[in-house]
Order: sequence, then C-alpha cells, then structure tokens
Amino acid sequence: RGDPPPPPPQGIRWRAARWFARRLGQGACLFKRGRVPEGAGPAAGTGGRARGAAPPRGRASPAGVTLGSACAGPDRSPAPSLPGILRPLPPPPPARPLHPGHLPSLPAAARLAAAPLQGQVRRLGPPPPAASAWDRGARRETVALAVDAQPTESEKDIYNQVDVVLKDAEGILEDLQSYRGAGHEIREAIQNPSDDKLQEKAWGAVVPLVGKLKKFYEFSQRLEAALRGLLGALTSTPYSPTQHLEREQALAKQFAEILHFTLRFDELKMTNPAIQNDFSYYRRTLSRMRINNVPAEGENEVNNELANRMSLFYAEATPMLKTLSDATTKFVSENKNLPIENTTDCLSTMASVCRVMLETPEYRSRFTNEETVSFCLRVMVGVIILYDHVHPVGAFAKTSKIDMKGCIKVLKDQPPNSVEGLLNALRYTTKHLNDETTSKQIKSMLQ
Repeated sequence: RGDPPPPPPQGIRWRAARWFARRLGQGACLFKRGRVPEGAGPAAGTGGRARGAAPPRGRASPAGVTLGSACAGPDRSPAPSLPGILRPLPPPPPARPLHPGHLPSLPAAARLAAAPLQGQVRRLGPPPPAASAWDRGARRETVALAVDAQPTESEKDIYNQVDVVLKDAEGILEDLQSYRGAGHEIREAIQNPSDDKLQEKAWGAVVPLVGKLKKFYEFSQRLEAALRGLLGALTSTPYSPTQHLEREQALAKQFAEILHFTLRFDELKMTNPAIQNDFSYYRRTLSRMRINNVPAEGENEVNNELANRMSLFYAEATPMLKTLSDATTKFVSENKNLPIENTTDCLSTMASVCRVMLETPEYRSRFTNEETVSFCLRVMVGVIILYDHVHPVGAFAKTSKIDMKGCIKVLKDQPPNSVEGLLNALRYTTKHLNDETTSKQIKSMLQ
C-alpha cells in the first residue's frame, strides 16, 4: 500500500533501542529493513523476537551488544554474522550533566512538597540560616532584636527621645499595680452624707489617687508622641519597612517595648474597677463643691477640661491601646505623601516575626523565661490591633498580610489564664472583626 514510512530519526531510534534493552533485561540491537535468513533470529523488520522463540540472553558489552548473545537464535546457537542486516548499537553518547536548577535534590523536593504555595515559585536551595529565613515576606529574627539592639548614629536622635519616655514606663506600671482605690472611704461617705468627717476623709483619700490617674493620662500623651516619632522613622522613604526593621533594630525594639507596655497597662486597668469608681466620685464631689461655692483642694490639679479628657480616657476598656490606635490612624492621615503600605507592612512584618518566634520550636527553645514569651505575645497582639485600625479592610480579611489564623492559634496554645486578656483585646478593640469579609472560622476561633 504505497512506499514504506521513512526510518525514524536517530534520536527516536536510540530511545526505542534503550526501551527494548530495558524490556529484555540485557543489551539491545537494531534491525535494518530487509530479509533475515532462516534461523537467523527474529523476523525481519518486526522489532521483536520470532513467535515461539525464547528470550535472548547474554550481556551487553561496554561498546554495544554482542551479536552472539543478544541476537542468538531460538536454539540458543550464536547467530551468524550478518553485516547489513543486524548491526550492534553504537556506544551511547556521553551523558549531559543536569543543571542544578532542572530538578530539585531530594531534601529540596521534600521541602517543596511540605511548604505551602505562596503565590509564586521559588527555586529551592539549601535551607537558609535561622536568622534570615522569611515567612510570608516577614523575616524570622531571633529575640535578640528585642533585647540587645543598639542604636546607630542615624537612630540616636529618635532613640534618645523615646528612651526618656520608656524609662518612666516601669514606674507607671508599678504605680498602677499598687493602685488600691478608695472604695471603703467612698462607701462610708455615700452611706453617711451628713457626716462631714467622713466626707472629708473620702475626699482626702481620692485626691492623691486622682493625681496618679492624671499622671497615667499625661504619660499616655507622651507615649503617643513617641510612637508617632518611631512610625515616622520606620516608614520613611527611600527604604522599605522591612529594610527599616533590619537597619534600625534599636527603634524596632523601642516600638515593641511601647506595645508591650501598652498591653500590660490595659490588662492591669481592666482588672481594677476602682479606677473609674474613684474618678467618678471625684467628679461628682467636685461638681457639688462648685455649686456650694466650697473651695476644692484638688481642683487646681485637675481642672474641668482635663477631667473631661481623663473621663473619656478611662471609660475605654483598653485606654492606652485606644490612644496608640488613634495616634497611628492620625499619623497615616496626616502623611498623605507616605504610602499607607509603608505603615501596614511594618506592622504586619512585626506580627509575623512574633508569630514565627512563638510557633517555631527552634526559636521558642531559645527563650530563657516566660516573660519573653509574654513580651512576644503582647507585641503580636498590639501590632495586629494597630494594623486593623489603619488598613482599609483590616487584619481579618483574606487579603490581609497577617496570618490571623496562625496568630490566634499561637494564642490558643498558651495557658488560658495568661492570654485571656489578649484574646479579649482582639475581640473588643479591633475594628473589622465583625465585618462580613471576616471568615466564619476566624470568628469561631475568637468566640
């Protein structure tokens, strides 16, 4: 039926021969088209052995296939020399070495199978060192970033300004922790309104406490100014937020310390109802004294305008965190020429750093005490809340750069008593948790 098809190219013939050799378990030979004399072996042009013939046996020599073994007849006798009909294979061409990028090594393939896709394909090399591995664009740093980072010359101005504020932070926390309130004196004064001595006693107990509350409020204003200075330094051009966190680790440490103080302050405030009771009694009594034209001892210390601002401050469940959230939002709105991503990327990077340090056993094992764990947890929650207030769609949306499920899981893995305040901060001080874009899984994790 017409002319026979042309012979296949050499490359295809070579691959077919290799396949034929593997199938037979020994060398291979190619048959040229033509007639094979009777008893010479497989039928001509069939590419296989004759019907009923035993499989050929023998070994392939390094240079090719031995005719007497690989192309033996059915009776196991050596095949005659048939030049032009049977031809041994030429030696295989030298193997071309594979480029390292063509196929991953076994460890690299294992890592590739275990790692989730991040939206792009990256060539896997040897595992990076622990201090420079990245997770979802955030650098996995050790806790040394928040412990012993020293300021460079370019950081010193901002660093020194913030350091003055942070030096008073521990004293503020000690005063708040020792705050006992004047609940007993206030109850006695309310139960005996006609007893002037009890009224004076209650007023004398409340006035110094209000002085402490004024001190706390004024410190929140100083902390707000310090935070805005740090945000300006960590988000300025031409460097990216990640580069800022690498170049200016001392400022990043101070930023983390501010968030750590903020969460500790709010935790202590939420567990001390005497603060609002004392201040409410102070305002009621001060108002009554003004009506009766009675000179008030503490009026010069806290005037009416300041008392109104303090009242709004302490009415918040987390007053210090609310102050920082408003300060961050105001910073973004006032710096229109600064991309909002500079601020949100800085916050999301710090959240990822804290999460990775807490969920990775290698890094977690380096923590020498539980206070370091608490430090990372508070910083992580703090930057999540700031991110949620600043970013247009918040921290809980699918497009968020913060792994909220991973962060919540890290919190849930801690002892419940130590993180309940942080979980409440996520529940009640975030802005977008109850949005429709928040997944049901995240909402259920925070219930």
